[in-house]
Amino acid sequence: MLSHVPDLGKQITDWQFVELWVDLIVFPPRILMLVGDKNGKCGIYDPAANYQTKLDNLTYDQAHSVLLEDDYERVDGRLLAEEVMD
Repeated sequence: MLSHVPDLGKQITDWQFVELWVDLIVFPPRILMLVGDKNGKCGIYDPAANYQTKLDNLTYDQAHSVLLEDDYERVDGRLLAEEVMD
């Protein structure tokens, strides 16, 4: 299946999971993606800005804290690479 998403592999290699985070205070809601790799490194990407990297080379706890501080809420669930790559 073709995707319109740029190759994030240059920033995050061997991705393991993706989480969506939403800022519900603004309208329309703003969405960011937290992508984690198998080495424990995470990056935050903005789909509305052509998946531009907002922050990278973070631990999950650091990325989680940044998003919470900016009033983002995690959407329930997590997309795992193993579920879509099989």
